[in-house]
Amino acid sequence: MNAAPLSPEDPAQLGDFELIGRIGHGGMGQVYLGESQGGEHAAVKVIKPSVVDSETRLRFAQEVEVLKTVWGPRIAAFMDADPDAEQPWLATEYVDGPDLRKHVNTCGPLPMVLVASLGATIAEALSGVHKQGLLHRDLKPANILLGPNGPKIIDFGLAVFTESSASLTAPSTVLGTPACMAPEQANGVKPLLAPVDVYALGAVLLYAATGRYPFQAENIHALFHLITKPEAQPDLTGVPNELVPLLTAMLAYDPSARPTLQSVVQQCRAVIEGQGLKVAQARRRLTAHTTATSPQDITRVPQAPSPAPDPAVVADLPTAPATYTPTVQDEPAVPDRQPAPAAPAPGTPPPAHRGREQTGPPGPRGNAPQIRHSAQARRVAQQLRETYAQRAKF
Repeated sequence: MNAAPLSPEDPAQLGDFELIGRIGHGGMGQVYLGESQGGEHAAVKVIKPSVVDSETRLRFAQEVEVLKTVWGPRIAAFMDADPDAEQPWLATEYVDGPDLRKHVNTCGPLPMVLVASLGATIAEALSGVHKQGLLHRDLKPANILLGPNGPKIIDFGLAVFTESSASLTAPSTVLGTPACMAPEQANGVKPLLAPVDVYALGAVLLYAATGRYPFQAENIHALFHLITKPEAQPDLTGVPNELVPLLTAMLAYDPSARPTLQSVVQQCRAVIEGQGLKVAQARRRLTAHTTATSPQDITRVPQAPSPAPDPAVVADLPTAPATYTPTVQDEPAVPDRQPAPAAPAPGTPPPAHRGREQTGPPGPRGNAPQIRHSAQARRVAQQLRETYAQRAKF
């Protein structure tokens, strides 16, 4: 698994989840790799204390309620949450793979037919979300995880019920990721409708095909100016000819000129079939490609020797994801590339039986009750803490 060691200040557990390592972080908090009492891995997002206020709690509670209602095979599933905790947290399905942004940055753009497969997959998933009365509103490469069973969408932190007039933002406030933001969203138009997600998906597919976004500028003000300028045209340089008509339509300034998500699925199918492939074949190729070329630059969780390792525990690692997953999973955990610590001296108790207090300064969490998980999970968690105590810096 890919993860960075826990720090001594990190919680040992949240709810019924034992925390094993760090898998991502962002401006709002930290994402951990966790394990439930039954052995299920999860991406556990925690809001950091410095940003916890009444509005943040409301937003976080809204995200939890949204995730309880949205579902589908391409959506990272909700597992548990406590928005009222001192440190609000949310656990979602752990997707074992990099996000699209990281993959493209490390391995380069996807081949044309795989971009079409990604488009068909995500468009179908978003269509299901819309049928549940929701918009994502912040679809971007970092919110698409490339797992071993295909891509999945994460981070519904900005999602809204399409029929709802309630808002936690002032009328002039714009939330979202500018690089993938539709013009009407950048202009602060309310209410937002389905075409905002179509535009964002077009930006995602453009990035998957070229490594670039529709508009690029020196600063965010210039970027907003380009996005909201009716006569400005997105840069489609390098887009395969087969995808140009579709991306041109998806990135249209006028929302009414954009295709529906169902039309996007059909047009992506046509591109795939035009290459002599079935959609299922293209999906398998996409998964095989992203799995074979997954970035390997995040520290791997140390694995204890075992004659017959559990595949569910030792499989390669969104996240968050990150998982989660996940708003705080935008940036990957910082890798630690220093040499591994020396082996314990003879007579040292095995890691599974050594207390957390040995890895850092004592604190209130030192007396927290220990959740009993698999021996392998406990060994991994303890090794991470020992590794951090000797060499990791965050």
